[in-house]
Amino acid sequence: MKVILITPEVPCESEVEIITEALEVGLYRCHLRRPHWSIEETRAFLDCFSSEDLAKIVLHDHHQLAKEYPVAGLHFNRRHPFTQRPIGLSASISCHSLEEVERYHEQMDYLFLSPIFNSISKPNYPAQFSLDQLRASSIIDDKVIALGGIALDRLPLLHGIPFGGVALLGDFWNRLPSANPIDHLKTYLTLEY
Repeated sequence: MKVILITPEVPCESEVEIITEALEVGLYRCHLRRPHWSIEETRAFLDCFSSEDLAKIVLHDHHQLAKEYPVAGLHFNRRHPFTQRPIGLSASISCHSLEEVERYHEQMDYLFLSPIFNSISKPNYPAQFSLDQLRASSIIDDKVIALGGIALDRLPLLHGIPFGGVALLGDFWNRLPSANPIDHLKTYLTLEY
């Protein structure tokens, strides 16, 4: 199971160190999602990482920085719609319906489908799918990543749905500052899903 981390919209203390450690313990990818950041702020953030770590970071914004940094890939969404597949980089996209997954499935390395459960990081953002609807879908496979309300206690509900992994946001970052989210991440990384 792939485990992907999405940065919160607002930076948190020790974020670079936390992401670096998450990548060291086996995180598949870290998605840099800062829609309000300037290109200079994004560049300064990327400067904090080694080339090895950059190779696991995916840009949601300022895609042109992929020409300056050896990032893993580009993520497409409503702010940055998919037009063509980037050469030499992974391509991923946010989908909010099974129809979108079907439309982009062949062009992407992986696709986020959300929200699967009621969102943890976005209050009043409810699940968009029933579990029966997800189980019945023939388009969900190892390229589709479950996003939205993902938490350890909800993972058993996804059994029988062939997701390729999960993307974490609220269940990871909301543990700060009182708990170490890396210990929580390690639990995800050891699960047989």
